[in-house]
Amino acid sequence: MTHPKFIAAAVQAAPAFLDLDGSVAKTIALIDEAAARGATLVAFPEAWIPGYPWWVWLDSPAWGMRFVQRYHDNSIVADGPEMAAIRAAARRNHVHVVLGTSEKDHGSLYLGQSIIAPDGGVIAHRRKLKPTHVERTVFGEGYGSDLAVHETTLGRLGALCCWEHLQPLTKYAMYSMHEQVHVASWPSFSLYSDMAFALGPQLNNAASQIYAAEGGCFVVAPCAVVSPAMQEILCDTPAKRELLRVGGGFAMIFGPDGRPLAAPLPEAEEGIIYAEVDLGLISIAKAAADPVGHYSRPDVTRLMFNRSPGNPVESFAPNFDDIAPSAATPPAQSGEPLASKSSKTAPISRARSGSRRA
Repeated sequence: MTHPKFIAAAVQAAPAFLDLDGSVAKTIALIDEAAARGATLVAFPEAWIPGYPWWVWLDSPAWGMRFVQRYHDNSIVADGPEMAAIRAAARRNHVHVVLGTSEKDHGSLYLGQSIIAPDGGVIAHRRKLKPTHVERTVFGEGYGSDLAVHETTLGRLGALCCWEHLQPLTKYAMYSMHEQVHVASWPSFSLYSDMAFALGPQLNNAASQIYAAEGGCFVVAPCAVVSPAMQEILCDTPAKRELLRVGGGFAMIFGPDGRPLAAPLPEAEEGIIYAEVDLGLISIAKAAADPVGHYSRPDVTRLMFNRSPGNPVESFAPNFDDIAPSAATPPAQSGEPLASKSSKTAPISRARSGSRRA
């Protein structure tokens, strides 16, 4: 038996920061480049369009307000013309694309990942379930429906952003759907360099690596670069330049046994790394440990997983016939409550009162 094989590409590059049109042009150029090298999956960093909002880590909310409108204006709409141009590039090159975005939905922004099929169709627009720390001053939250694995011609494909890979239950939910290829989208790892180990490349690449070993799947981990131009925009003092350094690119691709499959690029270098994905290796890895199969103990520990999408508004049309008095009920006498004349309406009154208490 032969097993599917293909070339995966992980982007390591600086975004066209705060520039939606420039972001789209650079995205399409990188898709073209990766496809020319034989890739059939091209994965982009977190918030690639229009770049990660680093200012939230550098100063007060009041100082950061200078970026808010510009960031909102240059974020991408999931069904807008800019996304349509990227989908057309995927179709022209016949590749799958996983695109990290700041997704604009009217007045709100979300850390999005758009999964695009090789025919240009949308497989999914997902949102990060819980923005991390100060990200919550910029982005809203996703729902359980955003944890999904999709059947594609490449295999069972899923994606998460950044520190979603530090959420054990989120990871287990993804593993339970028998993911074969996973895109782990990251920003750059130059923030608070040498000051906060948890934000650095060693721990976060280890998170991608352990995801591969735990899930028995391939992990494609694109990672952005902070360019000198970005540092100039974001850092107006020497202290801020120390907090956000140029570089931070540490893209990597891991096999289902956790091994790195590509040679890394220098952290300040823009480019694309490639690796062959052989889905036949998954069964070998899972023969040793399958955390949602033979290596699980559901009699001891189990996960509750609500996959329902959320909706802040539910429309309904009340049926007033359900609460109107019966035609057979005589009208109340003056000064006499209707409930005392009708046994039908009394229980309804109690039920509505109970609903208010609930």
